Amino acid sequence: MTDSVFTRRIRRDIPAVSVFEHERAVALGEVAHDAPPGGGRGLRLAAVLAVVAGLLACGEAPPTGWSGYVEGDYVHVSSPVGGRLDRLTVRAGDRVRHGDALFALDAQAEQAAQAEAQARLAGTLAQAANTTKGRRSDEVAVTRAQLAQARAQAVLAQTAWARQQNLVAQGFVSQASLDAAKAALDQASARVAELQAALRVATLPARSDERDAAQAQAEATRQALRQSDWRLAQKQQPAPADALVAEVFFRVGEYVAPGQPVLSLLPPGGVKARFYVPETEVGALATGQWVGLRCDGCGEPIPARIIRIASGPEFTPPVIYSNAQRARLVFLVEAAPRPADANRLHPGQPLDVARLAQEPK
Repeated sequence: MTDSVFTRRIRRDIPAVSVFEHERAVALGEVAHDAPPGGGRGLRLAAVLAVVAGLLACGEAPPTGWSGYVEGDYVHVSSPVGGRLDRLTVRAGDRVRHGDALFALDAQAEQAAQAEAQARLAGTLAQAANTTKGRRSDEVAVTRAQLAQARAQAVLAQTAWARQQNLVAQGFVSQASLDAAKAALDQASARVAELQAALRVATLPARSDERDAAQAQAEATRQALRQSDWRLAQKQQPAPADALVAEVFFRVGEYVAPGQPVLSLLPPGGVKARFYVPETEVGALATGQWVGLRCDGCGEPIPARIIRIASGPEFTPPVIYSNAQRARLVFLVEAAPRPADANRLHPGQPLDVARLAQEPK
């Protein structure tokens, strides 16, 4: 502790030899209680010197609480898809509301991929729908006309075969002519059966396996389109909550890697106190207890509830070193103020923390 103005004046008025002798006498208890007349001044001087010596010997008073600081729980906003920063709509210090646009990255490649995925989906859906239908009406009409023609040929072959039977019975033609007529009739009947089957097939959809394959292909392209839509949406990031824009890390035109924060937000009430408690005192603390936070310019102490006590010790961080605290083994403790009081605190503020006797109202 340095000399005060008072002690410096005493030391200036008293000779150095006298100061030394009186200090030694006081330390050794050699000051007589029955001093001779005129020695009252010497006794008073000895008393003053004893007080001064005590002041000079005293060290820094131990703190009644703990030291700490305010920390912000920031939200770092990034895009999982990289790209050139195309638009930045906020600056540090702005306040944003939930859903407000923050920034946008160049999205030309994603837009092209989305258009491609949409085209592929349209094609696979058409193919899947085609498997549920028969042949076109005109194709069915062609088959029906061919069937009518075949039936007419069959009737003609039937008539020719009957005539050949009568002629063979009368002996006018040979058996070979009858056999040829029978073969023509069989051929015409087979043609009729073939076209009847073709007409039935023309009205049927594709086989079930083909329909399932077409549906699966359509679903695959649908999911590919969802991926394209998601990638395109990630190029524009809105505010996840009402917050204060704390920092902006990029400028328009710079390349942003995937997952790299473009800016940080501090939501309302997103601050907490971090302070360090000696290991001899941490046993008296528990989560849920209340402490009071003091800071420069904050006015009345701010109540905060303990939300975390570190499970392991550490050495006092250099940022809060003091004569009474250095080289101590401490435990990190975190406390959250009430939302109404959180705006009174700012990240980085030094704090003095003390335990509250009762829960604040």
